[in-house]
Amino acid sequence: MTERLADVRARIDGVRQLGSVVNAIRGIAAARAQTARSQLVAVDAYAQTIAAAIGRAMRLGGPSRQDGRRRGGRIGLALFCAEQGFAGSFSERAMDAVGADLPTCELFLIGSRGLDPATQRNIRSHWSSAMPSHALGAPKLADQITEAVYRRIAVEAIVRFDVAFTLWSPGKGFRVERRRLFPLDPTSFAHLDGGDAPLVNLPPDALLASLAADYLHAQLCQAALHSFAAENQARMEAMASAGKQVEKQLAKTRATERRVRQEGITDEIIELAAGETASRTGRRSTTRRQPG
Repeated sequence: MTERLADVRARIDGVRQLGSVVNAIRGIAAARAQTARSQLVAVDAYAQTIAAAIGRAMRLGGPSRQDGRRRGGRIGLALFCAEQGFAGSFSERAMDAVGADLPTCELFLIGSRGLDPATQRNIRSHWSSAMPSHALGAPKLADQITEAVYRRIAVEAIVRFDVAFTLWSPGKGFRVERRRLFPLDPTSFAHLDGGDAPLVNLPPDALLASLAADYLHAQLCQAALHSFAAENQARMEAMASAGKQVEKQLAKTRATERRVRQEGITDEIIELAAGETASRTGRRSTTRRQPG
């Protein structure tokens, strides 16, 4: 018998424990993704309300329509990557989608798992932050990004700011979306004006500046929640694939257990048969030596 039955059973216990861990990770990821998607409903409604307000405010005219014609600055880019492991090539896929802009932009990197791929590509981030461990941390993260971005805008280090993040939808899978957040693009809000220009008590510049800040925050919340949900979806899929491998390994190890147990039974039968044969041979020899 080439393997001990106790060793095989120990391997089976180990594979079962691994399967329990995989299922637990998958369950946690599913719960987090569902929570993020439920919160996206409110954030989407808020962002749409702000966008509609900007569309109406732009009808006031004036120089407040930021056209991004300043020169000398760079493009700022907030790139959302993975925060935890077991998410496959989540971060690499996001970086691939941005492509050639990464080396030339001022990078705001969100997600600890994006640091290593960025280093491997010789890309430095101007500012970085971890993703929150739960979806409720998205607004606070958006606050931090907004503060960092406005500091760079204030000194004209960046003249434009984009965000790139991964989102997932049933039937379509994963895709990386890039949005321009600053300066505001009037063409993006023209269809949201909702009619006549509103009656306001603020100068148009001050009104649009305030709405732009709210819009930036809302869009960053959206990006964070979409990325959070997509990362956990990727983790669910990775764990589903790992679960199938665990099942295959468990089936294979159980087959080995049956084989080893059968070999053990066969060896015992052979030993019993050999003992019985030896006993009969001994009795016949004794009988022949007795006098007639």
